Amino acid sequence: MTDGLGLGGVYGETLGRIKGQGEEEARLGMAALMWISHSERPLKVDELCHALGVEIGAADLDADNVPSIGTVLSCCQGLISIDNKSSKVRLIHFTLQEYLRTHPELFDRVHSTMAETCLSYLNSCQVKALSGTLSSGLRYRLYRELRSLFSDTPFLEYASLYWGAHTKRDLSACAIQLALNLFEDSHHISTKILLNMGELPWPYSWLDGASQFSGLHCASFFGIVEIVASLLEVEGCYTNQKDYTGNTPLALAALSGNEGVVKTLLGQDDVNPNEPNNNGETPLWSAAKEGHEGVVKILLRRGDVNPDRPDGHNRTPLWCAAENGNEGMVTILLGRDDINPDRSDSEGRTPLRRAAENGNEGVVKILLGRDDINPDRPDSEGRTPLRCAAENGHNEVVRMLLGRGDVNPDKPDKYGRTPLRCAAENGNEGVVKILLGRDDINPDRPDSEGRTPLRRAAENGNEGVVKILLGRDDINPDRPDSEGQTPL
Repeated sequence: MTDGLGLGGVYGETLGRIKGQGEEEARLGMAALMWISHSERPLKVDELCHALGVEIGAADLDADNVPSIGTVLSCCQGLISIDNKSSKVRLIHFTLQEYLRTHPELFDRVHSTMAETCLSYLNSCQVKALSGTLSSGLRYRLYRELRSLFSDTPFLEYASLYWGAHTKRDLSACAIQLALNLFEDSHHISTKILLNMGELPWPYSWLDGASQFSGLHCASFFGIVEIVASLLEVEGCYTNQKDYTGNTPLALAALSGNEGVVKTLLGQDDVNPNEPNNNGETPLWSAAKEGHEGVVKILLRRGDVNPDRPDGHNRTPLWCAAENGNEGMVTILLGRDDINPDRSDSEGRTPLRRAAENGNEGVVKILLGRDDINPDRPDSEGRTPLRCAAENGHNEVVRMLLGRGDVNPDKPDKYGRTPLRCAAENGNEGVVKILLGRDDINPDRPDSEGRTPLRRAAENGNEGVVKILLGRDDINPDRPDSEGQTPL
């Protein structure tokens, strides 16, 4: 019962009781609420207890400092509970989360404290000793080994994956020093955890590559400008060092959209802003693919960045932006005179072809406004933008392409499959109706195996398309294919 106080009043009164406990109980209760309400993901019971037992800056982890979950629950005065299925600790109600977030004065230096706690844990002698305990091998084997370690060091996974996120939110001088201490060990286990369990935008599959992932790589990925700047002042720091996937610190910063780090790294005289990784992906390519427009603009201001450089599959930054439907990025890149907007990849697919296939209407409209693009250009399989849009049921894209006088609405691919044949096969009734509204389409045209649009629609049970096609006078409903199979 709230007794007229309202939830806010009840929470305030309860927090007052927590603060009114003994000094240690009050500290523990408020610290637990801080972690639960501001963690990057829900914490398990052991993770929370071990986080609460860390002494910032201490060289060792003291097991006696780790409170029991019963003690933590008692100190929090009923404001937290445990999910029995997941063993995760949570607040009693989502409104408490809102209350705590809207009252920042309740906690002092939230994210800097959390960052310092994570880094102190990682810098402890106990955690540093774990670095040499893992064998090299496949990722699944390493994953099992890491999981087994977490039973003895429960806070290790969270600290490894999220110290950077907390540091970036609220950087302290203490966190900078602790991070620099961490980076002194190039074989630290936290690096292996980040590479194999973190949300990095590319697959790291081999443990042996961890030693090549430097502190500068890590800070660039997290986007912590101050730590990057400090590392660049260290003697022997190599700006263009590659990890084992070939990514430089600049590539990771671009990939993650960390504009401040990108600017800092580009300020180095020896930086190579055009350095590709093992897949041929440059920093600009990665930023364009991930949709980081700010990073792309920064890189394009450089005279030594090639805006049209493709990756190992001949996919350019524009190609990637078109594929992902990023209209802003496409517009930025097309503003350059040194980009070929009709350049195809290794399979002959142009930016327009990929945008049409994915139904990216805005990008298709932008590209069709160019005079230097062939809207009917087929790929290596003979598939035109129209055929791909029709196959996938993108009605509006089909209309836009048919509005061009230089697009053949009945052009088959190398297997004789026309746009209508593909639309009928997949049951795309809207596209079928649009195409049949044209006078320059043969609705009974077979593919190289003699299968007509009706034959494929009937085989796949596309009743609506079959009904539409049977309403035509220029279709033979009993026409057999090359093996003698009729629609029936």
